[in-house]
Amino acid sequence: MMHISILIPKAAILGSLEGTRQLFTQVNQVCKMRGMPPLFNVQLVGLEKATPAAGGLYTVNADVLLQDIKKTNLIIIPAIDGELKSAIDQNSAFIPWIIRQYKGGAEVASLCLGAFLLASTGLLKGRKVATHWGAANEFRKMFPDVELITERIITEEQGIYSSGGAFSYLNLILHLIDKYAGHDMAVLCAKIFAIEIERENQASFIIFQGQKEHDDEPVKKAQEYIESNYQDKTTVDELAGMFAIGRRSFERRFKKATDNTVAEYIQRVKVEAAKKELEASRKTVNEIMYEVGYSDIKAFRTTFKKITGLSPLEYKHKYNKDAMAMA
Repeated sequence: MMHISILIPKAAILGSLEGTRQLFTQVNQVCKMRGMPPLFNVQLVGLEKATPAAGGLYTVNADVLLQDIKKTNLIIIPAIDGELKSAIDQNSAFIPWIIRQYKGGAEVASLCLGAFLLASTGLLKGRKVATHWGAANEFRKMFPDVELITERIITEEQGIYSSGGAFSYLNLILHLIDKYAGHDMAVLCAKIFAIEIERENQASFIIFQGQKEHDDEPVKKAQEYIESNYQDKTTVDELAGMFAIGRRSFERRFKKATDNTVAEYIQRVKVEAAKKELEASRKTVNEIMYEVGYSDIKAFRTTFKKITGLSPLEYKHKYNKDAMAMA
């Protein structure tokens, strides 16, 4: 029987912890109905017997304490909440145990902001990981040696898994059920819990927030200029000239400070403005395209889909109330 350790971090987001437990135990319930032995031994593992969650609104009782687990097969790190550096410090006792178990053959999966605790182990250096898009800037600042993939729902690399934002964790747990209990079981669990099993991309949910937590003032002013003048066709040379910086030096500094090239930043700001119009207005895609500074519909569609995973029309039908009503 496969042993699954669902950690109970302090400052845990209760939904990802309990949802994970429900999905894995559902597999055992299906096995029981079919006259089969259970596949998983699912245990809630804590640093103490009772751990407050959701800002103290709930208490999670551990099945077993961390020091009593000598060997496990799969570790689940639920999402954590609040000030993330503080949450990591509060849960630092988990870190050596996770490292030891992984080196002993266990697999590890982080859910949403649980990626911060997983990255603190050092196991993600040079590897890909997903987390909530809203924490992307903070994650990159704290863990510059980890490759953050903001658009992905799931990552999997050498026995380490991660999921994107919020309820994306359900897709990762289904992925693990598919791996360990079979595709038919994963589909059945998806039907029981009404989960869209095919979701692979969270790009359409991302709200672009330019990284401004840096000390390069000319770059910060350039960002503000781009955001205030997204309708214009601003070039790299124009921006560099505004701040009397050579183009190559400006591009290098901009990329270092924002984790985007100048061109990427301009595109993302324009697409973010277009998204807001597509969500709220009755304007056509072409009208919105011109408003955000594009004149080539093919270029606009290509850029929009690259960033959001959807065409402008698909995005409008998905998020615009009037468009949904007419569909």
